[in-house]
Amino acid sequence: MTARNFLLPVAFLALLATGAIFGFFFAWVCSTMWGLDGADPRVAIEAMQAMNASVRNWVFAPVFFGTPVFLAAAAAVAWAAGMRRVMLLFGLACALYLAGGLALTMLANVPMNAALAAVKIPADAAAAGAIWSEYSADWQLWNIARTVACAVVLLLIGAAFLTLRDGAPERAAHG
Repeated sequence: MTARNFLLPVAFLALLATGAIFGFFFAWVCSTMWGLDGADPRVAIEAMQAMNASVRNWVFAPVFFGTPVFLAAAAAVAWAAGMRRVMLLFGLACALYLAGGLALTMLANVPMNAALAAVKIPADAAAAGAIWSEYSADWQLWNIARTVACAVVLLLIGAAFLTLRDGAPERAAHG
């Protein structure tokens, strides 16, 4: 078996994981946070605390942490198969996910979630509203950034698949 035989399965794993994490982030953009913003802020804080606690699970973790592994594996297999453009596309996708998906989440959203988890929900709706509006606005900004980064990662994977479609490994020009 050659490296090329492994490329398509690894590339599809990278596509599946990236699509899943993009969809996860996207759902927060277009429904979850808007719904919470429309709720009583005390309910929004309590619901967000519960969702943030529940996301650390065996379904989410392999996708969130596995995506860069699959992208790096696809880049490595493409390199071994002599497919330089495909390798560069998967490598760039991996670097972008590491920076814009994983690192951004760990450096922005996770600390905000930890701070919200420590909040004792005030009985006063106005006080809860102030906490929620400050949290929600910043959290959504960073979530949109990671969603856009993951969308670009998906586009890079699409470009890699289009390049794969051409089939033949690239050869050095002979002069």
